[in-house]
Amino acid sequence: MVILFVLAGLAALAALAGMQWYAWRRLVRDTTAGPGFARRAGAVVFVAGPLLMFAAVASERAGAPFWLQQVLAWPGFMWMALSIYLVLALLVGELVRPFFLRRRTKPTPTEEPSTDVLSTEGHSTEEPPTEDPAPVRAEPATPSRRLFVSRIVGGTAAAVAVGTVGHGTYGVLRGPRVKRVTVPLAKLPRGAHGFRIAVVSDIHLGPILGRGFTQRVVDTINGTQPDLIAVVGDLVDGSVEDLGPAAAPLAQLRARHGTYFVTGNHEYFSGAEQWVDHVRELGLRPLENARTELPGFDLAGVDDVAGESEGHGPDFAKALGDRDRSRASVLLAHQPVVIHDAVKHGVDLQLSGHTHGGQLWPGNFIADLANPTLAGLERYGDTQLYVTRGAGAWGPPVRVGAPSDITVVELASRQA
Repeated sequence: MVILFVLAGLAALAALAGMQWYAWRRLVRDTTAGPGFARRAGAVVFVAGPLLMFAAVASERAGAPFWLQQVLAWPGFMWMALSIYLVLALLVGELVRPFFLRRRTKPTPTEEPSTDVLSTEGHSTEEPPTEDPAPVRAEPATPSRRLFVSRIVGGTAAAVAVGTVGHGTYGVLRGPRVKRVTVPLAKLPRGAHGFRIAVVSDIHLGPILGRGFTQRVVDTINGTQPDLIAVVGDLVDGSVEDLGPAAAPLAQLRARHGTYFVTGNHEYFSGAEQWVDHVRELGLRPLENARTELPGFDLAGVDDVAGESEGHGPDFAKALGDRDRSRASVLLAHQPVVIHDAVKHGVDLQLSGHTHGGQLWPGNFIADLANPTLAGLERYGDTQLYVTRGAGAWGPPVRVGAPSDITVVELASRQA
């Protein structure tokens, strides 16, 4: 098992190194006339970028001093996103490059001596030529033409990548948009018809997203005037000591039936027990494999599966085992993968996050393979699963093809 893990890691490093080399070759070597300042500067960028990226990830995981995480995060994580779209744009450029590198020319046909034929009337006539049209041939590109084409293709790829990453960054930093979904529940009584749950996940407070971002999220949630707020994991990437001030605006969350919290996998990288205690101090109510009865339905929450290594994994029997199944139930669980346990325990609706909707296209295809539902509402037997794309972003503060959201889930009674 360890050997497989090491081999997988080496394969990933090799693939990453290959991507960086390819991007350097197309953007630096092929666009410079020879050794000089521009080529040396480009080499420095393509060496420093990956090193900063690894340093940013390692400093966060190792709990390095928070100031160091902040210094490394912006350049390191932004290089991560930029590298992806540089390579994708350059690969598209490979499709058009051959059309510009070769010029198709039609040589001028040489004149052949005419052949005179004596007509029946004694006049000389010229027989039309019977040769095939001169073939069109491709002329190899000159070095100056190759340099010109490389600069056009490389410059266009760089502009597309920078524009994509810039737009994706703006989409994250401006804060999530509100999405509204109506979910009918067969067991929901008429009196609970229209009950609104604001679902927020994957805020990912850390060295990039801080107190100002939290305030935007809180203001957006409060603006929906929900009946209940559900924070379904991955609130932070860091310790309470470092991120306590960034999380402080959560104390301003307001809902008639309160705010509830369950852990995500990133809480277990950041000191889950300390964060559970801290959010409780901020006025949120943690549901640690627990359940509470609300007017019209039961609300339950389970710990994230990442907590199993610490003895705090999901315990569905504890959270749901002895409940009255004639009542409707809503489960808060960070990862969608536990949906099958929710079905076994008769849950009517599971609210999850974790996937980010893929966050960076085409990462959505990979995330879709790893999760039963990537985003949105789907049904599994008698249980419905709703997955939000999340409010923030992990790593690069960039989203492409997966806009962030806070979802207001409105419960509907079929008796209404």
